[in-house]
Amino acid sequence: MAFTVPRDILFLCLFFHSTALSMGNWNTRDFQRREHSLVKPYQGAGVGVPQWDFLGSTMVTNSYIRLTPDRQSKAGAIWNNVQCFIQNWELHVQFKVHGSGKNLFGDGFAIWYTKHRMESGSIFGNSDPFTGLGIFLDTYSNHNGPHNHNHPYISAMINNGSLRYDHDTDGTHTQIAGCEAQFRNRDYDTYVAIRYENNKLTVSTDIENKSGWKECFSVENVKLPVGYYFGVSAATGDLADNHDVISVKFYDLDGPDADKNVPYTGLPEASTMEAPRDRIDDSKGSYLLGNMTGWKLFVIIILLIIGLGVCVMVGVMVFQKQQENSRKRFY
Repeated sequence: MAFTVPRDILFLCLFFHSTALSMGNWNTRDFQRREHSLVKPYQGAGVGVPQWDFLGSTMVTNSYIRLTPDRQSKAGAIWNNVQCFIQNWELHVQFKVHGSGKNLFGDGFAIWYTKHRMESGSIFGNSDPFTGLGIFLDTYSNHNGPHNHNHPYISAMINNGSLRYDHDTDGTHTQIAGCEAQFRNRDYDTYVAIRYENNKLTVSTDIENKSGWKECFSVENVKLPVGYYFGVSAATGDLADNHDVISVKFYDLDGPDADKNVPYTGLPEASTMEAPRDRIDDSKGSYLLGNMTGWKLFVIIILLIIGLGVCVMVGVMVFQKQQENSRKRFY
């Protein structure tokens, strides 16, 4: 007597089989590595967090890791203490930047893949210069220099250790790409994804609570060596914000069975860089001082001549008045 499998059970088995195959294919291509990830609950053995070290004003809670409070002149960082030897990877950072400031706030935070770790400094709480990759999420609203974008702003910088970050131009003279991203004071958590695959750097965001990535920028011909460290740092100055990290998730894009090319071990480099912008210390005076050529220079010269003429006329009138008063004293 032949045994007949019910149609519903057959369809169910086929569904689970196809799902398992698809999940298996996905896992061999893109899977999370715990040694470079940071997720809740944060506390491990004792009071530390396995594979991560903390610096500065960083505070660990049950719900988030606060790099800086909404107070002036604070700096904090978290650093993975395991070197990354994976060539192609993707990093997801779940974060929240919020504070009481309505019009003025700052400074922002940065995500790092660098040769050195746990070094305090002037670039969002990290050392300057650095060697590696820096992704800057800059919220400083009263920015300096002639910009064609608003803040908050996300930008990337590749440094071989010889460049310095210029705060007076918000780093625009050394960035390789950037985009506007209004991630501050959202009622929900926000995300940024950094993908490095086949010498291509892509940064995407989810700041609109849509559970989907929106590309911020993509740059070809970027070389990042293996053996560097991941970190996140933040800083406040005269202006402040809470800079919170909720999770850091690292994904290996190579997979355990992928063909491995010879890993790159040279200095970080990028074949393209945005055109440098002139350094200007006072953005309010940039209209007159930003370009001292052409008709602007002519107007300034005319104004100086008029001002000088007025001063001479006033001086002559004062001198004549003094002479007249002195003559009256002799009569």
